[in-house]
Amino acid sequence: MKKKILIIGSGFGGLATASRLLSEGHEVELFEKRDKAGGRAYVYEQDGFTFDGGPTVITAPFLFDELFKKAGKKREDYVTFVPCDPFYRIFDDRGRKFDYNGDHDFVLSEIEQWNPDDKEGYTAFLKTTRAIFNKGFVELADQPFHNLWEMIKVIPDLLRLQSHKSVYQYVSRYIEDDFLRQVFSFHPLLVGGNPFDTTSIYAMIHYLEREWGVHYAMGGTGALVNALTRLIEEQGGTIHYNAEVDEITIQDGRATGLRLKDGTVHRADQVVSNADVAFTYRHLIPEQHRSTYTNRKIERTRYSMSLFVIYFGTKKRYLNSGLEHHNIILGSRYRELLSDIFHDKTLADDFSLYLHMPTKTDPSLAPEGCEAFYVLSPVPHLDSGTDWTTQARPYRDAIMNFLEENYLPGLQEHIVTEHHIDPLHFEQTLNSYKGSAFSVEPILTQSAWFRPHNKSEDVIDLFFVGAGTHPGAGLPGVLSSAKIAEQLICND
Repeated sequence: MKKKILIIGSGFGGLATASRLLSEGHEVELFEKRDKAGGRAYVYEQDGFTFDGGPTVITAPFLFDELFKKAGKKREDYVTFVPCDPFYRIFDDRGRKFDYNGDHDFVLSEIEQWNPDDKEGYTAFLKTTRAIFNKGFVELADQPFHNLWEMIKVIPDLLRLQSHKSVYQYVSRYIEDDFLRQVFSFHPLLVGGNPFDTTSIYAMIHYLEREWGVHYAMGGTGALVNALTRLIEEQGGTIHYNAEVDEITIQDGRATGLRLKDGTVHRADQVVSNADVAFTYRHLIPEQHRSTYTNRKIERTRYSMSLFVIYFGTKKRYLNSGLEHHNIILGSRYRELLSDIFHDKTLADDFSLYLHMPTKTDPSLAPEGCEAFYVLSPVPHLDSGTDWTTQARPYRDAIMNFLEENYLPGLQEHIVTEHHIDPLHFEQTLNSYKGSAFSVEPILTQSAWFRPHNKSEDVIDLFFVGAGTHPGAGLPGVLSSAKIAEQLICND
């Protein structure tokens, strides 16, 4: 039966869900708060530079191919993916580098330079992550966990895979060198988790990258957003911009549509929220309709860290800087810094960084002879009490001074455009609860069945997609949540 379905938010979860439901013959409308699509993948264009606001690492590209194929199209006709090699260049606190890609012999040669004894351990680690990947991603990532029995059935497998261990603990079973332990355990940070707390199931990210590679969308991640909005419009879907949702309308316990900030009401058979799960429950649904996700439950949930991101363009190129497309710069403190961020909620004086240099692959993102960058630093969410109106500038200066002294000579005299976002942006613009960047933190007791469900337990005909619901953050997780929502809606 054809249904009218309204989707809140046009991040990748909302866009993927819209296309999937349109392919199934439903009538779909998306409502986006901002002036263009993308959510966390919003694109900033200034002074001739193009900056991707959020996700830059594309893994499991077949999930995008599936969307277009389901609509009778070819992804290659809409956007071009190119592989990144290396996947990442990872620096220690003294500037020594480690390159990582999908070539096992190459990775072993890199390990050889740090600790030859870890080559055998890494090979064993990779073999065990395949089993985790097959269970956690291939079998479970696109399957709904809507009742407890579904969780009980997989508990023996989770115990066998040692899901009670953290990613760092799991890696440390096989790797002895301290820096190499960091190299092979940082991946939870890509989905909002602390490697010392995140369940070892997330060690599968390493194998996922090895399986399908790390890719870049030519034109930036925004080109992929544009490809999906074009596809949706061709399928007959509608996207409303500058359309901020004020409330999910509910009658007799069922979602019946949306009320916008301007007072207009849109009716629907079902509603999908790609907005932050905690924000949706806390601010779009009156508490009398929430017996499960009460204000107390929302407050007691653990949320991911936030981010401080500086987007900047230079009037010179840095092709001889020793940097690659994706760079990770690890500080002298690993466990201690992560404890400051996740446990103590303290803004530390030091930092570890992700430095994105897309113009190394795609010069079209900057004027001729220029370079585009963004540098990202994990920081605590707003429970830290940090006053970002006063702390943003000195924190920015510390990061830029560090980059100039160690990686980008003469940086600040060559900057021609710049802006930043901080936890206040995540809270106020992206509607992320507590300003977290990845919503619910991926610890074991907040994963699978324990994560906010894709089908609301409080409101009939309300569904969730995106980082805060099952299976979790990161593009593969978000796209998998869209597959789950499609299943639940079409089988409802």
